[in-house]
Amino acid sequence: MPSSDFIGQVHDFDFLVGRWQSRNRRLKQRHVGSNDWEEFSGTSQAWTHLGGMVSVDEIDFPTRGFSGCTVRTLDLAQRRWSIYWINSRSGVLFPPVHGGFAGQRGEFYGEDEDEGRPVQARFIWIRGRDTAHWEQAFRLEGGDWETNWVMEFERLA
Repeated sequence: MPSSDFIGQVHDFDFLVGRWQSRNRRLKQRHVGSNDWEEFSGTSQAWTHLGGMVSVDEIDFPTRGFSGCTVRTLDLAQRRWSIYWINSRSGVLFPPVHGGFAGQRGEFYGEDEDEGRPVQARFIWIRGRDTAHWEQAFRLEGGDWETNWVMEFERLA
């Protein structure tokens, strides 16, 4: 879980506003010690609402045949972001991860399920002006973190 240094503030996700191209690497098989990755591209568009307290993006993966939508909300009292994911394959709102930023690095943690097994989930964001980095990792109970999806973003004109 993130330390108390990772807090949520209004405008934390303003850096995402606009159009992006992403290079994706995703593990083909999780929780088996695999190092076999698939690579594909994506394009996304992001907006903020409510004065920077809500961030929304939609991303399309044309070669994979699915898209997704992320909704991020800031709880002002707790100074904590909640990040929710929905994909076009299921239409289901996935359980959120929670956290914030310390400098340009964001850490977000939550509970989820992967292939029928409970996992802890972690998102890491490294924000920049025209580039950004995102990664997702899962941890089975008693196990180590396994990064299973990495996105490198470049802003489109």
